[in-house]
Amino acid sequence: MEKERHVLVVFPHPDDEAFGVSGTIASHVKNGTPVTYACLTLGEMGRNMGNPPFTTRENLPKIRKEELKEAAGVLGIQDLRMLGFRDKTIEFEDEEKLTNVISGLINELNPSLIITFYPGYSVHPDHDATGAAVVRAVEKIPAAARPALHCVAFSNNCEQEIGEPNILNNISPVAEKKLAAIRAHRSQTEQMFNNMAEKLKSKDPQVMKWITNERFWTYRFEK
Repeated sequence: MEKERHVLVVFPHPDDEAFGVSGTIASHVKNGTPVTYACLTLGEMGRNMGNPPFTTRENLPKIRKEELKEAAGVLGIQDLRMLGFRDKTIEFEDEEKLTNVISGLINELNPSLIITFYPGYSVHPDHDATGAAVVRAVEKIPAAARPALHCVAFSNNCEQEIGEPNILNNISPVAEKKLAAIRAHRSQTEQMFNNMAEKLKSKDPQVMKWITNERFWTYRFEK
């Protein structure tokens, strides 16, 4: 990965950054690139409360906020923005309002690269709505001045419809940071790590491939 002027990451939930792009974030930080993570919600509607449970529905937003801050610290994110939207309602937000929030971040930060979800191919309605807002904001910028837009997709039909990912980042040098960032979201990931313990210990090839490879699609704007 080349050094960027500034990387802006926009996702709706705490832990969205950890699973798919934390190695890429850590690599950019290692390169000396400033990174801003704009997280739209606190994931307060998440179903997991830890395993065994260690929090309550009422207290979950506070827990997830602290987990997000811990993960950001692990990755070296210098600028964490919590935007205060409500979990599982992003698809119902006024589109112009949401687009303007993203446009404000772009105007302030002048990023050379933005990372978000590929709208329509990211499974969760909050994911798709967030990606769509980022696309609308970038579309407002003249084509020659637009930052690069790298999108995460993982729906079953994504490769059939938008092709193979055209960006593959091997993040092996920062794999431990990625694992630490995922672990930081303890309320959501503790059971997963319990289930994967032996595979991680033995460096199972499939698990290691999932950890060390992060893939993106460059968003294709209509001409």
